[in-house]
Amino acid sequence: MTEPVCIKSNWTKAVLGMGTLIRINVATTKPVLEVNRGITRAIGVFEYVEQTCSRFDETSELRKLCHIVGEPVPVNDVLFQALRFAREVADATDGKFDPTIGRSMEDLGFNRHYLSGEEVHSESAPSVTYKDVVLNEADRTVTLTKPMQLDLGAVAKGLAVDLAVKELEGFEGFLINAGGDLYAAGLDEHDEQWPVGIQHPFHKHDVILQLLISNQAVCTSGSYERPSPQRANTHHIVDPLSLESPPGLVSCTVLAPYAMLADAFSTASFLYGVGDGLSLIHDVGLEGLMITDTLDLHSTKGFHRYLHENESTDIRESTVQNEPEGL
Repeated sequence: MTEPVCIKSNWTKAVLGMGTLIRINVATTKPVLEVNRGITRAIGVFEYVEQTCSRFDETSELRKLCHIVGEPVPVNDVLFQALRFAREVADATDGKFDPTIGRSMEDLGFNRHYLSGEEVHSESAPSVTYKDVVLNEADRTVTLTKPMQLDLGAVAKGLAVDLAVKELEGFEGFLINAGGDLYAAGLDEHDEQWPVGIQHPFHKHDVILQLLISNQAVCTSGSYERPSPQRANTHHIVDPLSLESPPGLVSCTVLAPYAMLADAFSTASFLYGVGDGLSLIHDVGLEGLMITDTLDLHSTKGFHRYLHENESTDIRESTVQNEPEGL
């Protein structure tokens, strides 16, 4: 007796959240009611993370935390997880990546809520670093030793993607794309790896490279996304010490098992520039691609494994040699 063939359908929903367009695709044989419930749960995760981690909303838990100095403050698991990871990345980069940069971002003009346009203004000590954020694992509290405004923009969206993945794990395949922070699971409706395009830095509606991925996160940080309205040649990726954007680089893409990991290290590596940035990506066991303002493409050794077979773009591979698996 021949078994009936179950054909996958592709279901899509897009909403605005966390300052970007969030698009969810689900490829599955499961009924539409179950799909809708899963997508609704996943979208709810983005709403919750935004309500928790936004520096633009006075009612968010992050903003409330920043009003309390010198006292241990209990926070929810999502905020604690985001702060812990941000601080770990700051430690790994000796402060090149620093979540206490919020007030400086406001001064550069990144101080308006993406929906309401309302301006935010924060108090901050003249000299503040990630070391002024003290985390207590035992009781899940956070103590800020100085006035500051935390900015979790480089980790919160990736964390939201990872939490949304958990809400969709029962489906055969799905793709979550939150404005450049992306996770692809399983296979698409054609039972193939998910095609993912890396945006062309100078042509918004074109892709410069196409990847094929499955069970992998891809996050891109680009200088073209958010230029500073206050200072020329400056965008939303700034060095916490010089408060300047690194010259010469326009895009950094990182592939990782989790979106929060790819999100944070696409930003951190961008701050280092091409050579040191690719070394950082290699050192943490990830793969990545950097694009210069002259459209030269530089990648880690293993990045080519993810390229679509039709790609013939000239990519200069890093001289850093990835260690063989199993060593």
